[in-house]
Amino acid sequence: MNIDKFKHQHADIMGNISALRRLAQAGVAQNAADIARLVVSMSSTIKLHLAVEDQALYPALQRGDNPELARMGRLYQKDMGPIAQAFARRWNRPESVRRDEQGFRDDANRVLRMVHERMQRENSDFYPRIEAA
Repeated sequence: MNIDKFKHQHADIMGNISALRRLAQAGVAQNAADIARLVVSMSSTIKLHLAVEDQALYPALQRGDNPELARMGRLYQKDMGPIAQAFARRWNRPESVRRDEQGFRDDANRVLRMVHERMQRENSDFYPRIEAA
């Protein structure tokens, strides 16, 4: 199974996370418009990524002959969508970011760490297993 598109999306999301970190360090209120724009952009990539996983990758794993990959796919499928969507809805407008700088920082640290850690697990464990199968 070719998963290059998933890897490319991971790289895009990781780049967005790094850019958000830089903007927040430079000043949340001063960069609120850019932060909100980047949250929307990253959210779109994450939604697309999760949708393609849900519609193509996980069903293919369920139909396959590797029960361990099917099990891992089910676990990953339940893991991230609602959390990332709630983050995007909360921080998709500059006014929201400006109004609650510390709330944005706290939420970004928590949610983006979860997204980052999940992608690292996929990149280092899940995707190599799929490619080897």
